[in-house]
Amino acid sequence: MAITREQLHLFFETTHPEIINQYIDPLNKAMNQFFINNTYRIAMFLAQIGHESGGFMHVEENLNYRAERLVIVFPKYFRNVDPNKYAHNPEKLANRVYANRMGNGPESSGDGYRFRGRGFIQLTGHDNYVNFAKDMGISLDDAVIYLSTPEGACMSAAWFWHKHNLNFYADASDVVEVTRRINGGEIGLTERTAAFKEALQIFT
Repeated sequence: MAITREQLHLFFETTHPEIINQYIDPLNKAMNQFFINNTYRIAMFLAQIGHESGGFMHVEENLNYRAERLVIVFPKYFRNVDPNKYAHNPEKLANRVYANRMGNGPESSGDGYRFRGRGFIQLTGHDNYVNFAKDMGISLDDAVIYLSTPEGACMSAAWFWHKHNLNFYADASDVVEVTRRINGGEIGLTERTAAFKEALQIFT
């Protein structure tokens, strides 16, 4: 079951057509590979990645924060550190907040920025990149580049979907559990639910 350009334009009506067009083939390829292949699965997948990416507008984590915002978003990392030194510096910020976790090295390693969130369901951290690269049969260096392409953005999201068994919950129309498994909570649940219901009508 493939989605069409017309369906995708209808669903993401506020996204520029040129942006939509570059994802038609990559989406169909990724969904086919990971069995996102019925109305409920496709509708849930597109509703979720649409919300995560702001309608395909964001495929890489935005780490450009003001100093006052940093202490709110990343409070434990700035208790005794001047946030002004990290404000509007995505590379320096990523290296701090992602250091020594998810398989990343220390702040000085640069892993935090190198393995920052990429793709429609933002893949983050060295270990996640390694696992993705292994399953795709590519090198880690190639995975870093691939995730920033339209195909990589789609394929990584479908891969994450498969790894977390989200087809099972999509078949049950369980928006709550899918949302929890993607972002660890229920952020945007109302919008995701509405998008899923709309997608069910479009992707039939």
